[in-house]
Order: sequence, then C-alpha cells, then structure tokens
Amino acid sequence: MLIQPSQADVRRFFCGAYAKARSGATMEPIEILASQWIDEHPEYHTELSDVDAALAAMKNIDPARENPFLHLSMHLSISEQCSIDQPRGIRQAVELLSHKKQSLHEAHHATMECLGRMIFESQRAGKMPDGQVYIDCVQRHATKD
Repeated sequence: MLIQPSQADVRRFFCGAYAKARSGATMEPIEILASQWIDEHPEYHTELSDVDAALAAMKNIDPARENPFLHLSMHLSISEQCSIDQPRGIRQAVELLSHKKQSLHEAHHATMECLGRMIFESQRAGKMPDGQVYIDCVQRHATKD
C-alpha cells in the first residue's frame, strides 16, 4: 500500500516527533528515526518547534530556501530504502558512499541529489523512476576522487 501524506501531514509528523523527543514521550520507531535526523539538523529546530507556524508557512514557500520538511523526508526515505535494500543495491551504494565520506549524514546528502534527479527525470519523461539510474548515480559519488 502506497502512503501519500499531505504537506500538512508531513509537517505535523516532524513537529510531533521533535516535540516527543524533547519531552521524552514514548515514540514510534519511525518517530525515533525522524528525531535522529532532526538532531543532525539543529538549524531546523526553530521551525519544528511550532506546528501552527509550520502549517501557516506552507502558504509562503520561499523557493530560494531549503525546505526542512522535504529534506528530513528525504533522509527518512533513504533510510527506509537502505533498510529494505529497495531499489536493490541501494544499501551497498550508500554504505560505500558513507565509508568514502566517513559520514552517513554526508552520504545521505549526496544520495539526495541522486534521488531528486531521478524523481525529476521520471516526472519530466512521464515514466516510472529508474532505480538503476539512481544507484549508478550514488555509486559514481562513491568513486569520485
């Protein structure tokens, strides 16, 4: 089953995970994973601390500014892809890139470029995303000097 949360749902989820982590409340496994990525991005903490402001901000998107909710969603997507190795080979490609960069976080950021490019090309061509093109891109990052 494909889950397609709305922008508001995504914002509520990340703000809720951040609030639970700060208060020490019981968290679901996906919230724990989200809070770990949130911890890696203290520059987002102010936006994540007020769900009402985060929802209101959807009306005033600044295209020149990185969207913290999209960024964190991509971290979660890549983490999930690696956990189930889907597309097949992504786990090894990200592991190799993590080793090269000596940072899972930095490997995720490079992988995000490939994921974003794959999605863009898929939408532009009106075709299904090509997982092999995605993995090849991550592997190229891992072999760059």
